[in-house]
Amino acid sequence: MRKIIFLLAGILLTNLVFAQETEAEKEKRMQWFEDAKLGIFIHWGIYSVNGIDESWSFFNDYISYDDYMKQLNGFTASKYDPAAWAKLIAESGAKYSVLTTKHHDGVALWDTHCGDLSVVKKTPAGKDLVAPFVKELRKNDVKVGLYYSLLDWSHPDYPNKTREIKRYKEDSVKWNRFVDFNFCQLEELSKQFKPDLYWFDGDWEQSAKKWKAKELSEDLRKWNKNVILNSRIQGYGDYATPEQGLPVTRPDSRYWELCMTTNDSWGYQHNDHNYKTPNQIIRILVETINKGGNLLLDIGPKSDGTIPEEQVTILKELGRWTNKHAEAIYGTRAGIPYEHFYGPTALNQKGDILYLYVPHKPNGPLMLKGIKNKINRMWVVGNGTKLNWDVKMKQYWSAVPGIVYIDVPEKVLDPEVTVIAVLLDGKVDLYREHGQVIESN
Repeated sequence: MRKIIFLLAGILLTNLVFAQETEAEKEKRMQWFEDAKLGIFIHWGIYSVNGIDESWSFFNDYISYDDYMKQLNGFTASKYDPAAWAKLIAESGAKYSVLTTKHHDGVALWDTHCGDLSVVKKTPAGKDLVAPFVKELRKNDVKVGLYYSLLDWSHPDYPNKTREIKRYKEDSVKWNRFVDFNFCQLEELSKQFKPDLYWFDGDWEQSAKKWKAKELSEDLRKWNKNVILNSRIQGYGDYATPEQGLPVTRPDSRYWELCMTTNDSWGYQHNDHNYKTPNQIIRILVETINKGGNLLLDIGPKSDGTIPEEQVTILKELGRWTNKHAEAIYGTRAGIPYEHFYGPTALNQKGDILYLYVPHKPNGPLMLKGIKNKINRMWVVGNGTKLNWDVKMKQYWSAVPGIVYIDVPEKVLDPEVTVIAVLLDGKVDLYREHGQVIESN
């Protein structure tokens, strides 16, 4: 009886701790994520065999479910090299990576004991693909994120099978059995891999109550108290996840992440050659940093485990740029409004270094407006060249700051995006008023 009392007391205390997380405690838990700025998303599954839309192919009746699942027979992972994957991801400058452990088709990439539908039991790959990748990410000091689909269109106890076909409308026994299955798999993932982050998907088909989202979030933090959850868990996540479209204005959430493909497809599709250039991706990255967010850039390996050459090229050039400009990326915070500089900006955490991202060859000097601070120094990030500047229109009788003109020699320009650091005499102080007229001269 005494053991039972102690056990219940421990459970109550654990739940109380999670329920009472303060804002300061959340900031500490979220700090690595807020500092990271860049992550790599990996969509890998049987859909790469035919190079078709992951899961949605059969859900939308583009292909029959049976024909979709025949791809199990072609998923070999014969050239899968998790060490090379992790090395490439670290080289890109990403601080975390998110792997699809199970998409909406229900095919698990790890050796799950909660069901039979996995690459271990049903494909020629015949092995756990998550475990070695997690191990290699840790070796490379890259945080581990696991994607998990809450819905499962293959599971016999899940109500929806395709957009037109439902297995059942209301059946509490089957539904509760399915929820138990989800909890079972997520407990496996949590205890085996201890992920730093969960990237949930598919929550739109059911309510928070049906998913038991509150209980699930509590269990996930019981299994790993510092885990971070994305927003797709019906209101119980930590950060927002806009998809594909770059926000024009900063999202309301302090913590947010743009997930985006390198071409137009999440998983590998051999017919999709519409790749974004490294320049386009880097410019999207700095726009995201400017608004205080992270970029989660997606790649889609082939069914044999090789990463398409175009995606490798993108990640390597991204790595060249991030390595050169690390001080202006990691740990930065949202920049200043565009009225002050014609381009994206960021600030260091102290707020006394302003980073100007220049994605073009300047036609004359750069122009910086409305900075009340004294400028102590300017330099080219990753190059070290000190820059000259000139202040115009600063009147002794006016509180309106002058316009700062910055000379940037062509020889210091980066082939993608140049970054200028502006050291101020204190935390950035912006003039946001409407000007001034002469009252005494």
